[in-house]
Amino acid sequence: MLELRDVIKEVGQETHIRGVSLALERGGLNVLLGPTRSGKTSLMRLMAGLDRPTSGDVLMDGKSIVGVPVQKRNVAMVYQQFINYPTLTVFENIASPLRVAGHDRKTIRSEVEKAAALLQLEPYLDRTPLELSGGQQQRTALARALVKNAELVLLDEPLANLDYKLREELRAELPKVFAESGTIFVYATTEPTEALLLGGNTATLAEGKVTQFGPTIEVFNRPDDLVTARTFSDPPLNTLPVSKKPEGFVTTDGTVIAPDREAAGLPQGEYVLAFRPHHLFLEAPGPAAVALRASVAISEITGSESFIHVDHAGERWVALAHGVRGIEVDSEITVFLDPERLFVFDRNGDIAASPALRHAA
Repeated sequence: MLELRDVIKEVGQETHIRGVSLALERGGLNVLLGPTRSGKTSLMRLMAGLDRPTSGDVLMDGKSIVGVPVQKRNVAMVYQQFINYPTLTVFENIASPLRVAGHDRKTIRSEVEKAAALLQLEPYLDRTPLELSGGQQQRTALARALVKNAELVLLDEPLANLDYKLREELRAELPKVFAESGTIFVYATTEPTEALLLGGNTATLAEGKVTQFGPTIEVFNRPDDLVTARTFSDPPLNTLPVSKKPEGFVTTDGTVIAPDREAAGLPQGEYVLAFRPHHLFLEAPGPAAVALRASVAISEITGSESFIHVDHAGERWVALAHGVRGIEVDSEITVFLDPERLFVFDRNGDIAASPALRHAA
C-alpha cells in the first residue's frame, strides 16, 4: 500500500499540495482527476520521490520513503510527453528495464513481445523512435513501463497523443494488466469521461487539495460538494441559485421548483441546484418536469449528439441532446428540469440532497 499522510508541498510562496491524505492499494487502479494546475503532476512527483514534501509523510507498506531517491524505488513513470532512448530500437527501448534487472534473453524477448502485442508495436520493433509517429513513440514508453513490473506505475495523461480507437482499447486493457501484476496504478487525467471508463477509485483534485476519494462511480454519483461535482462534469455542470421557501425552491425569476421527498425536508434558506447537461431536457421527461424559458447562445452538432448552450436568468447552461438538433442561435426555447435529477448544495457548497439516492446521476 502507498500512503500519503497530510502531505503539503510548497514551492517558494506557492502551495502546490494542501494537506493530502490517500491510501492506495496494490492491484488497484487509482485515477487523479482534475483540471490543469489542480496538483495531479505535483502529487505524482511526490509519490515517485522526484520531490520531497514540505511536511507530511509518504509510506510504502507502512515504511516512510521520504528521502529515498527515485533511483532506489521500483517506480515506472509515463508522461504525456513521451521519453525514449533515441539511439535504441523500439525493442531495446522496451527491454531496457529488463536488462538492467538482469533477466535472461528468453524472458526479455517474451516480455517485450507480450507488451508489443498489447500496444500494437510488433511491426516497429526494429525501428528507432525517430522513425515513429508521436503515438507510436508514446506506446513505446508505455510498453517499457509495462515490462518493468514496478511496484508503483504513474501515468500522467499517457493516452492524450493516441488515436481514438487505440485509446479506447488501452483504457480497457491497462487496468487488467496492472491488476494482475499487483502493481499500484495511478493514472492522471483531466477528462471525467476517461475516469468513468477506467473505473477503479478516483481522487478529485482542485487547487492542490483532494476533495473526494472513493470508487469512481460513487464519487461521480455522490459528490460531497459542489467543487467535486464541477470537477467530475464535462461539459460543465449547470447550476441555478434558489431560495428554499414553504412553496418549494424559488428561482430569481419566481419559478417554483417543487422539491422531491429528500429535498423537501431541507430547512428554508439559500441553495444551489445543480444538474448535468444530459439532465437539462429539450422535451419534458415526465409530468413533474419544470419548464423554463431560455435563449440559445450556441448550438453544436457533433454527429450523434447536440450540445445546446442556453442562457437563463444570467446563468449559462449546456443541454446534451441525442441526435441532430438544428436550433437557431438567439431563438427562445423551453428547457425542462426533472426535480428528481437535481443535486442540492447548501450556501457553503456542501451536498444537501443527491439524485443518486433515487437515480444514477
